[in-house]
Amino acid sequence: MKLKVLVVAGDGIGPEVTNEAVRVLRSVAEMGGHHFEFREELIGGIAIKKAGSPLPSATLDAALESDAVLLGAVGGNEFNSLPPHKRPEAGLLRLRQALGGFANLRPSFAWPALAQNSPLKAEVVTGTDIIFVRELLGGLYFGEPRAWDKQAGAAWNTMRYTRDEVARVARIAFELASSRRKKLTSVDKANVLEVSQLWRATVTEIASHYPNVTLEHQYVDACAMHLMNTPRNFDVVLTENLFGDILSDEAAVITGSLGMLPSATIGGAVNLYEPVHGSAPDIAGKGIANPLGAILTAAMVLRHSAQLEQDAEAVETAVRTVLEQGYRTADLVRGQQGVSTQEMGRQVHEVLSDLIDRRQSMHAV
Repeated sequence: MKLKVLVVAGDGIGPEVTNEAVRVLRSVAEMGGHHFEFREELIGGIAIKKAGSPLPSATLDAALESDAVLLGAVGGNEFNSLPPHKRPEAGLLRLRQALGGFANLRPSFAWPALAQNSPLKAEVVTGTDIIFVRELLGGLYFGEPRAWDKQAGAAWNTMRYTRDEVARVARIAFELASSRRKKLTSVDKANVLEVSQLWRATVTEIASHYPNVTLEHQYVDACAMHLMNTPRNFDVVLTENLFGDILSDEAAVITGSLGMLPSATIGGAVNLYEPVHGSAPDIAGKGIANPLGAILTAAMVLRHSAQLEQDAEAVETAVRTVLEQGYRTADLVRGQQGVSTQEMGRQVHEVLSDLIDRRQSMHAV
C-alpha cells in the first residue's frame, strides 16, 4: 500500500498532537510493510509569519499532489485584528474549497473508561455512538454576498444551498447509515428558513433510494436538546455547515473532552483529516495537550484513504485500551496533572504495536 500524506501541523498545539498521529501512521506502515510518504508544509498563523499568507501556494500545490492531508489546528489570538480573509482560518477554508471535500465526518463515541468525565450522567451517555455528517462547502461560511460595512454599522452573510449540494452529502450520510444501525436524523430549521425547506425536501427525496434506512427530521434547536437528553437515540446525523459545526462540538460532552474528537472530510479530490479541537494557544508548548483526537484522526486516514480497516480498528482499540489502563491528559482529569502529550502518544504506540504483532502472528500460524 502506497500513500502520500501532506502534514500541515499549523498553530498552537497542532504540531504537538500531529506528531503523535504521524508516529502512529509510521508504525502502521512499518509493521504492515506499507509505503507511507510524509511531507510537511505550512498553514495558518505560522504560514502568515513565515510566508505572508495563511495558505502559501507551496502548501496548496503539495496538498493537491497528495493522497491525504493531515492537519493539526490553525489560529491564534495575535491574528484577531486581521481582516477575516487574512486570518489563519481563511487558509483552512481555502484549503477545504480547493480539495473539494464536501462531507465532514465527525464521530462522537462514549468511551466507557471516560463515562465519569462527561457532565452528563453515565447512564445517559453509555452506549452512545454517533457520526455527524456535516456539509462543508456551502451555507453561511461560503455563501455570497457577505460583507461588513463598518460605516453603516451593518454586516451580512448568505446561507445558500442548491439541490445538488444537498443531495450529494445526503447520499454519503445514507450510505453510512446503511452500514451502521440504519437510522438517519436530518437536522434543519425548515419552520423558518427557505434553505432548510429545500434541505428537507431533498433529503426526503434521496431517502426513497434507501428503504432500509429510517429517516427522521429534527429542528436544530430540538436536536441540540435531544443530544444531551437521549444521545443513544442517534446514529447518523446529517446537517448543513453551521448547524453541524455547533452540534458536533456540543457532542464533545458525550466523550468527556473536545480533545477526543476526530474528523475526516471526504468527497473531493483529496481527503482532509483534522481533530475537531482548535489550536488552544493557552496550553501550546506545555506538552499537556490531548493527542487522542489527532490519533483517532489518523485512524480515519487509514480507514478512508488507505483502505486499511483492520489497522484503523487497531488504532481505535489501542486508544480504548490506554484509557482503560487509566492514562489521562490534563483535560481528562479536570485540570489536575495528567500524563504528557508525548507519554499518552507513547502508550498508544506501544499497545498498537503489540496488537499488530499479535495479529500478524495469528495470520502466520
